[in-house]
Amino acid sequence: MELKDQVAIVTGSSKGIGLATVKALLARDVKVAGWSRSETAIDHPNFKHYKTDVGDLNSVQESFTQTLHDLGAPAILVNNAGLGFMGNMDELPVAEWLTMFNINVNGIFYCSRFVIPEMKKLGYGHIINISSIAGMTGIEGMSGYCATKFAVRGLSGALFKEVRNFGIKVSCVYPGSVNTNFFDSIESMQANSKMMKPQDIAGTIIHFLEGDPNYLPVDIEVRPLRPK
Repeated sequence: MELKDQVAIVTGSSKGIGLATVKALLARDVKVAGWSRSETAIDHPNFKHYKTDVGDLNSVQESFTQTLHDLGAPAILVNNAGLGFMGNMDELPVAEWLTMFNINVNGIFYCSRFVIPEMKKLGYGHIINISSIAGMTGIEGMSGYCATKFAVRGLSGALFKEVRNFGIKVSCVYPGSVNTNFFDSIESMQANSKMMKPQDIAGTIIHFLEGDPNYLPVDIEVRPLRPK
């Protein structure tokens, strides 16, 4: 896709992979809507922030309506917003389980269902879902988080088949550990310099987006070379 002047929505835009992706898109003259609950600290003529809780259908609908009005129909959606809580199945609070599913899974459903009809009208588009290696293998003490990321894997695998004949691509990225704020709430793990950088994942996203129209990357697993 030729990225210049396209419209992109990036969820979880205020930090980490989302923020790095916003910056990478702006560097390629994309008009970017940043959807996040926290303010995204970017001052750029091609960027607008919309306060959004992706786990709330009404919030997503409002942000989508405003984005469509302000920037136009999106050709790119990066479903990046997500969170995780540690805890064994019999110890994890029910509220944390529900929150993870609401943000990590329902959020992708809500955002995608608004964007897909506009992409169908355009005749092209690209949805990129950020899963995790936790969506490919079980991790002790993270059963709830793994469940949500396996759900993203299944959703992505089905969705790419549903929309490919409309010219819409769906790709799923499975990162290993990335040096972000994700680990702030996980006592047993800490972000460190051996982890990948958010810019690494943003670079993967840009590579996907800039591919030939007939090039459809479906799944990619990325990991740090020498994890701590």
